[in-house]
Amino acid sequence: MVQFKPRQHLPTQDELPETDFAPVDSELQTLVASLLGDLLAWHWRDRTDWFWGINLAVYYKLNTPAIVPDGFLSLGVEHFDRSDGRQSYVVWHEGALPILVVEYVSRSYGQEYGSKMADYANIGVLYYAIYNPVYCSRKRRQPLEIYRLEGDRYVLLEGDPVWLPEIGLGLGRETGTYRNCQREWLYWYDREGNRLTAPAEVAEQERLLREQESQRAEQALLAKQESQRAEREALRQAGQESQRAELESQRAEQERQLRKQLLDKLRQKGIDPDTL
Repeated sequence: MVQFKPRQHLPTQDELPETDFAPVDSELQTLVASLLGDLLAWHWRDRTDWFWGINLAVYYKLNTPAIVPDGFLSLGVEHFDRSDGRQSYVVWHEGALPILVVEYVSRSYGQEYGSKMADYANIGVLYYAIYNPVYCSRKRRQPLEIYRLEGDRYVLLEGDPVWLPEIGLGLGRETGTYRNCQREWLYWYDREGNRLTAPAEVAEQERLLREQESQRAEQALLAKQESQRAEREALRQAGQESQRAELESQRAEQERQLRKQLLDKLRQKGIDPDTL
C-alpha cells in the first residue's frame, strides 16, 4: 500500500532570524563591506541578477543554524527580493549559494582562519576572503588572503588584487577615502587591475572637472578682455601717432608756405634769393 507523505515545509525568510544578533567588534567590520556594496551598486547599476549582503544570516541547510558573514556576494538571484528587502538569505529559496564571502578580522578573533573557513568550505562557497589589516602580524598572515575552493578545501590565491573570473571582478586593497575617512580599504578591480571608482569619487572627479572647466572659461574670458584692452590701447596709440604725423605734416606745409612767401617778396624787390 502506497503511503502519502505530505510535502515537507521549508521555512521562509519571514520565519527565520535575520542575523545572530552578535555585536560587531569594530566599525570597520561594517564599513569595509558597505564600501564593496556601494561599488557594486554603482558599477552594476544596470544589472538585477546579484545581491550583496552585510551581516545577514545565510541559511544553507534545514535545521542548521545560519552563518552570518560580514559581507557576501550571490549571483543569479534577484537584486532586490521584495519591497521591504530580504530579512535573511535562504539558500533553498534563492536557489544559489553565495559565490564570495568576506570576513573582517577584528580584535576578538572570530575563527576566520579556523572553523569559519571549514564551514564555508563545507557549504561550498567558491571564494573566501579574509581581511586582516590590523592583526595580521599577530596571526602571521597577510592583510588580505583570498581562497578558492578546490575540491573540499580552500587554496590560497596569489596576488593583490586577485582576479575572480566567475565574478568578473578582482578584489584587492588600496588606500582611499570613504565617508571622509582616508585609510586602506577593500576595492573591486577590473581585468587590467584598475580600481573601480566609488560613487563619491566619481562625484568628486566631476566636481573637479567642472571647476577646471570654469577656471579655463574664466581664464579665456580674462585673456579675451586683455586682448581687447591691448587692441584698444594699440588703436589709441595708432591714433595719437596719426595725429602727430598730421600735425608734423601741417607744420611742414606751413613752413614751406612761409618760405615761399618770403622768397616771393625778395624776388618782388629785385633780389635773387639764390645769390644770398
